[in-house]
Amino acid sequence: MKIVGIGFREAAGIDSLRSALMSAGGPDGVMALATAAEKAEAVALVALAAELHLPIRAITPGALAAVETETWSDRVAARFGTGSLAEAAALAAAGPRHGCWTRPISAYAWRGGDREGDGP
Repeated sequence: MKIVGIGFREAAGIDSLRSALMSAGGPDGVMALATAAEKAEAVALVALAAELHLPIRAITPGALAAVETETWSDRVAARFGTGSLAEAAALAAAGPRHGCWTRPISAYAWRGGDREGDGP
């Protein structure tokens, strides 16, 4: 299963989110997009999900805070209780038998198995 976790600022548009997804390897094989529940209805994210015919998995604050991430942002940690919104959302959406992230950029792609690609 490949889930793309997306963290983004309120002003981000669909082009920005699409670009991040393409930088993370594109939409091939993606089963869902995941983000914080408070961002799940953002116009740009909803438009991207509709364009790709993908569901959005809205991750609760408690589920995000329970995920320990390899990447870290003090700003994100202060707001969401975890070091990386995209990373935590993808892991939480994948569930307890998750894989690992493949690229440390604005969108994270998650799939079962060993880590691939670049890491921090």
